Order: sequence, then structure tokens, then C-alpha cells
Amino acid sequence: MRIVCIGAGPAGLYFSILMKLADARHEVTVLERDRPDDTFGFGVVFSDATLDNLRDSDPETHRDILASFRHWDDIDIHYRGEVIVSGGHGMCGIHRRRLLNILQARAAGLGVRIEYETDVTDDSRFAGADLVVAADGINSAIRSRYAGYFKPDLEPGKCRFMWFGASRSYEAFVKAFERTEHGWFEAHVYPHEDTMSTFIVECHEQTYLAHGLDSMSLEESLAFSERVFAKLLDGAKLIGNARHPRGSQWLNFVRVLNQRWAHGNIVLMGDAAHTAHFSIGSGTKLAMEDAIALEHAFRRHESVPEALAAYESERRTEVARLQSAARNSMQWSENVERYSVLEPVQFAYSLMTRSQRVGHDNLKLRDARFVELIEAWLSRKSGAGGEPRPPMFTPFRLRGMELANRVVVSPMAMYSASDGLPGEFHLVHLGTRAHGGAALVFTEMVCVAPDARITPGCAGLWNAAQAAAWTRIVDYVHRGTAAKIGIQLGHAGPKGATRVPWEGENEPLEEGGWPLVAPSALAWSAMNALPRSMTRRDMNRVRGEFVRAAKRAAACGFDMLELHCAHGYLLSAFISPLTNRRTDGYGGNLEGRLRFPLDVFRALRDAWPENRPMSVRISAVDWAEGGTTPEEAVQIARAFKHAGADLIDVSSGQTSTAARPVYGRMYQTPLADRIRNEARIATMAVGAITEPDQVNSIVAAGRADLCALARPHLTDPYWTLHAAAQLRYTDQAWPNQYLSGRAQLERNLERAAQIALNA
Repeated sequence: MRIVCIGAGPAGLYFSILMKLADARHEVTVLERDRPDDTFGFGVVFSDATLDNLRDSDPETHRDILASFRHWDDIDIHYRGEVIVSGGHGMCGIHRRRLLNILQARAAGLGVRIEYETDVTDDSRFAGADLVVAADGINSAIRSRYAGYFKPDLEPGKCRFMWFGASRSYEAFVKAFERTEHGWFEAHVYPHEDTMSTFIVECHEQTYLAHGLDSMSLEESLAFSERVFAKLLDGAKLIGNARHPRGSQWLNFVRVLNQRWAHGNIVLMGDAAHTAHFSIGSGTKLAMEDAIALEHAFRRHESVPEALAAYESERRTEVARLQSAARNSMQWSENVERYSVLEPVQFAYSLMTRSQRVGHDNLKLRDARFVELIEAWLSRKSGAGGEPRPPMFTPFRLRGMELANRVVVSPMAMYSASDGLPGEFHLVHLGTRAHGGAALVFTEMVCVAPDARITPGCAGLWNAAQAAAWTRIVDYVHRGTAAKIGIQLGHAGPKGATRVPWEGENEPLEEGGWPLVAPSALAWSAMNALPRSMTRRDMNRVRGEFVRAAKRAAACGFDMLELHCAHGYLLSAFISPLTNRRTDGYGGNLEGRLRFPLDVFRALRDAWPENRPMSVRISAVDWAEGGTTPEEAVQIARAFKHAGADLIDVSSGQTSTAARPVYGRMYQTPLADRIRNEARIATMAVGAITEPDQVNSIVAAGRADLCALARPHLTDPYWTLHAAAQLRYTDQAWPNQYLSGRAQLERNLERAAQIALNA
């Protein structure tokens, strides 16, 4: 097979090597626009796991690379005059030029033809080739030439960075943070030679412009960066890379995605196909693993189209995961100011878990001492005494309510009431989950009037009989469990008068419906009834219904009240510009759209006991063009905080049928993180949180103060008790009647752990 690789970076060279090793008869040519010794950047980072992958693919290349690497286990975080160390990370650094020299020599020794200073300006250079590999980097000319087929998406980041070298070798991967009068600078530093380290300086675009870095020469940028990081450099000098065109520029990182990686016999590889932010050291790893995957695809498939299809199919998932982690990491660096409110140990933990690929358990395996440090700090901060304990089992206080842990049973509609009256099902449902160990159990959305219901099966609190039924449930929870119980009050608005979900999701009632009200006369969907636009008289009536329900809830003994302002229900419909088209003082800009929800909240705060907390559930983003944005969510949170809210329950979406949410593990947690650390208010994270490790990571990193789990509690009411046994946390209270079951569970878990250890 005749193969032409465009680009003599790690991807193109390593693929050439692997194909020649697979079959020496392959005719492989590599075309490179630069000289052999021209390279951007200084060092390259690999993990120990990546090195193992390279060893299995070509032991000789692996041996030569390993002989040139500097190895380290620690990551040192320099912040606010402290150095926090996290160990056990197993990484290596090598000079990029040395890596290329090794690959160049190996390729040439196998008979690969490499042509330097050869710019591929047209297709004639690879005419007649059976396979064309476009490994020509982030600014790929081949990708641009065939953009109509590959459909690239180039997304620039919000920071500027420059690659330097430092004339000293550090003993760890260093993350250093320095604040200037115009913002934060971050240094990503790692050794790649005995006397030299890579030193990447990064800052937000606004900081870059405010310091005038856009008009500085390379020498001026070097001098400026040396001043900012003088303490870290300790007399060492920074070195620029003037030989490479990009080496003397402050750059934006560009996230590259492509809808397709192959067109005919042309395939994208490495940075031409995808990029991942350098803060997790993944670019060269991805490139060389692309090469391995493509060579493996040709082992299994005879034709080029089949091999390229298999390569793309198999690599996309892993690349997408790593790009997602890298994007999380990049966005963390773009928002250092947000996290500067954290104490050094929590700041370091937040940094270490920023990608969401590394969690609490994984960090504990790498460095138990580091995890004990954050656990002891959080234990002291929460008033639990200072002994290390899993973060999810630290207490948390809101006004006069103290929660034993950070787990919450999220409000979940059960659609099982009769005329708004909660029955035996609700007693068993909520009582069982209160026995399950979660510190706080929420009711479903309890409707404040008959016409505030979503369905005829929704629970309510508009009469004395309902209040008596709720009192029975609250008394049971207080008398028989250690849990607190909260009520969520809401009004369905334009999403009302529908069937229960198992009879038709969001489908209107065929008979027995009721008139709907909304901020604007906009139906929830084409099949739903058209609501009437609310008048000021309607607003006064609805506000009064909320207040009466809140007073009844207080008399029932509920420990906490949450106002539902999310998911397209009435108050949410006022907040979202997609559903509020009013032209009076209750519409228009965000201040106008918040006016009625805030009016209701203030009235509830006045009616609710002073020592009992109140929260607000919001949709922090509408996931639809023209809808509420995460930036606005921070403003919304600040407004409710100013009105007396103690916590924001951060959900998203469900406000419009046009919504296109991006789901994934803990996918709404970044929204809770942003609101907590920018609006400076406690938050509750919710959405695809399923594992104790995730709760521990969220709480320890300061991304949220509480974690609400919905579906996991439907399938396992005792989720928190099981988590305590799994984590060997013995101070979690169990019902006395279940203690024998606890002992057996702990024995079974211990036996399973021993079997796994011996396997």
C-alpha cells in the first residue's frame, strides 16, 4: 500500500513507523512543511499508562523514549503563599524535539521517506496514494481544503497562553497561581530535561489585554512573566522559542472537533482531527494513540474505507471523553477568579478534580494523605471536629436546620394524590426514604391551588384536609427517623391540566381540565391548551395562594420550604425570555421577568418562620437559543439571595420544547458550581449524580453544598445507608430495626473487597 502522511509530528511519524512494522512492503512517505528541528513548544507529557500503550506497540521506540524521560509522581499547587502537594500521578516529560528525533530516526531506519520543507499546496503531492493521513496539526491545510466533508468546528478558548522554557528542572508538575492588579496568571510547569522545564503562562483574555501583552515583543513577554512568577522561578530565567512562528505569540487555545474524520482515502489524525487543552497534557497522547488505533484498524480490515470507518468509530468515544475532560479543565483555568474564594486546600482539591475524570476515590488511591487533608479540613469547617470523614457525611447548617450529611432526596412528582390529598402511598414513599439515611427528604412539588396542578394526581396544600395529611407524614419523619423534611411549593402554569405521565407525557386531559394562566398567552406545546396571560389581579390571587400554602406548611412542621421556579412551570415561565413576552413591568429584561417570582418569594419569606430555611429551584440554562443563560443564572441567584433565600437548587431546562440539553455525568453540577462561587450562596447540585464518589467530589471541591438524587432514590431508598457501608463510615445512623442487615451488608462488602484484592 502506498501511504502519504502530511505532517511529521508525533501522529504522522508514529503511524508511519507502525505501518512499516506491520508490513515492510508498505511505501510510506511523510511530507513536512517545516525543517527537521523546528517544533512548537518545549516539553511533552505522558502518563505511565500511555507509556505502557507505546511499549506494547513498538518496544524499540518505547525504550528510546523512556531513556530520555524525566519521571515524577507529584503535582505541586502554589496558591496564596502555600504549596499543596498531591502525589501518585505517575507522569513523564520529554523535550518535544527529542521525541521527534527518536521518531524520525526510527522511521528512517524502517525505510520511511521523510521530505522536509515541503508545503502541500495541492493534491498532486498525494495523487495515486492508497491512503492519505492528514496529521498536519491544529491549522490543518487538508482539513480546510475539504472542510465541506469534514465539517470542522473550531471553538477558541477565553484565555491566552505562551510556551516558554525555564532554565531549571522542577521535581514535580507545578501549577502556580499569581494575582495581579488585572487578574490571575496560571503557570503550568513540568520538567523535561535534567536542567530544563516547560513553563506555560496562561491568563484570561481580559487580563492579557489589560496588561498590554498584545503589544509586547517576545523579550518583553519573557521579562513580564519572569516578574509575575519571580518567586517560583527563584532566579531561573525563562526562554522563548523565536525559531517557530507560534513560539513568540500569545495564543488562544482552539478546541477542534470534526463531524467526520475521513473522506474517501483521506483521514484526519491528531490535532487535525481533535484537540484537548494542554492543562491535562493530552495532545501528543491523543495523536500517538490515534496512530495505534488506525494501524490496528488496518490489521482487521482489508479495504481502506472499512479501516477508516472502524478507526473513526472506535476512537470517537474515547476522544470525546477526553475532550470533555479537557474542556472542563480549560474552563476551570478560564475562571480562576471564581475559585479564588476557596481556601488553599479546597482550591487545590477543586483543581485536581476539575476534569471530572478524577474523583475522590481515585485521588485516595493515588495519595491518601492528600485526601485526608481535605477531609479533615472540611470536617473542621462543618463543625464535625476535624477527624477525616467522607465529605458527604459532614454536617451542614441552614439557619436553624442542621443536616447530618449532604445527601438530599430530590423533589419527585408521584402523581398519586386524590384531589390534592396525599395518602398512604406518600406516607410510605417519603417515610421509607427518610429511613434511608439521606439528611433531607423533599416532597414532590405541592400545588397551591386546584388549578395550580400539573395533573389530577398532583398533591396540594390548599385545604385543611391536605394539611392534616401532610402533618401526619411530617410527624412520622420527625418521630421515627433522623431526617429533616422539606416541602416544595409550586404552580404548574402553562404546563397544567395534563395526564399523568404513564398515560401520556405532557398530553392534555381529554376531559376534566381547567383554565390555565401564564405570563404570556403561549401554549407549552402545539398540543397543549392555550393559557390566559395573567393580569395583576391574577398575580395577587396566586401570590395569596402561595402564602396560605406556606402558612399551612409551617403549621405542618416542615423544616424547610422550597419555591419552584424551574422547568417551565408558572414562576419559571416568568423568568425565561422564551415564555415571557410581556411588555409591562413584569416582562422585558431580566429585572422585569424576575419581578413577580421575587414578589412571591418575599411574601413567602415573610410568612415562613425566620429560623427555618428557604430555597429556590431554578432552571439555570434553558438549553435553547434566546433562553436563559448561565450568566443570567448567577444574576437570578443573587436576586433571590438578596430577597432572603438560603440556597439555590440548581436544575436546568424543561422550559421549552426547543431545548437541546447536553446530558452526561453530573451535567448540571458546573451550573451549581458557578452560582455557588460567583453569587456566594449555598447551592444544591442535581442531575445525573448517582455514586457516593460523585457526592464526595462535589462537596469537597466546593462545587455545591448539597447533592440531590432523584432516580437513584427511586430504585434504592436506602442509598445513603448503602454508601456509608461501602465507605466504611460507621457513624451514620441506622434504624435500630435494620442493624442486623447493616452488619451483614458490611460483612459482604468486606468479603467482596478481599476477593477483589486477591484476584
